[in-house]
Amino acid sequence: MTLTMLTAHALPASAECRCVLVDGRVLTITASRRPRANRADVKCAVAGAPAISERMQEVVRLARHTEPRFDSRDQVVLSMDIVPSAEERGWELAAVLADRKVRGLPPFAPATESSSAAAPDEAKLYADGWSDAWHLGRVTGQPSQAAVRAARHLASADQLFAGDDGSTAEAAQANITLISHLGALSGHADPSAAVSSARAWFPLHSGGINDTLSWVEVSVYPIDSAGVDEESTIAAPGLDLTVLNTLRQTLAAARHFDGKGLGRWRTVVRFGQPRFQGQSYQLALVMADRLARGREFVPRGRLIASGCSSAWHAGRVETVEGREPKLELILKQAASGDRVLLPQEWQAGLPEQYQNTLKARGASLACISQIGMI
Repeated sequence: MTLTMLTAHALPASAECRCVLVDGRVLTITASRRPRANRADVKCAVAGAPAISERMQEVVRLARHTEPRFDSRDQVVLSMDIVPSAEERGWELAAVLADRKVRGLPPFAPATESSSAAAPDEAKLYADGWSDAWHLGRVTGQPSQAAVRAARHLASADQLFAGDDGSTAEAAQANITLISHLGALSGHADPSAAVSSARAWFPLHSGGINDTLSWVEVSVYPIDSAGVDEESTIAAPGLDLTVLNTLRQTLAAARHFDGKGLGRWRTVVRFGQPRFQGQSYQLALVMADRLARGREFVPRGRLIASGCSSAWHAGRVETVEGREPKLELILKQAASGDRVLLPQEWQAGLPEQYQNTLKARGASLACISQIGMI
């Protein structure tokens, strides 16, 4: 008990990370901790810029995916003192580092009891980088010219981290630490090597020209399951709470049927089009999860599926609405190597020669009532 209290006391109540914008202004991201008390794990507030607030929350949550251990007892609140332009993304790495610093993650280790009475550390932390794959721990981008100029005038104790695109010479002269992945902060290997990702496609029917085969991607990262509620670690940035809860229940129940899926993974789910209605994505979600965890045979092409269930814990697959337009959409877009999975109840209503047409294109079709065991 004493150790726990000392550790909590050593963690900073707030932390800052700065980003030098292209126009030379310095943006400061402040992260503060408070007891979670059934609130969201991450809250972001940027006055007058809800889109940036939403993106910052998404970035921070995705970047936490590859952390070996995660303590969710505190809520982290992040804010910006100025609003960057919509095109600038260099602040993303600053948000990630501020979140890590306030939680005492390496290399921003919390103060020890012996050093807590020392003079406060005045060193400033700067960052300039972004990523389209934060859930893999990757960092891209490069330091802006404004950041390079600012780095030459930083104090010796200050740190500036930036994404690494190979432009090392100029950055080295400016004393900028380039990183291509978050593991480099601690001298560790690229965490993306431990992340397994897989996609499956499902027909998204809206009754118009926007009908398409949309994808769902599941990325899993192995964790120490001791004391971890695996369902609560399933994240899906961009989805509202109702859809997120349904998604978590679906994956947890399907893994229960799997027999070897529970208590082992931290999970991030992403959708190609996160704004949709209905539950016909569920079979594609379950199959993408099985592919990511090595519990399903990998098709030569895409895995296309449509179906839902009220009993995923039993592996049961049930029908969904919109059979005719979805069958037509699949037939139009299926290609060689694709594997199509549909509910068993659709088999009797398949158009004549539907399966033969798919076969002629090199795709396979199966109507199933249950997901299999491997």
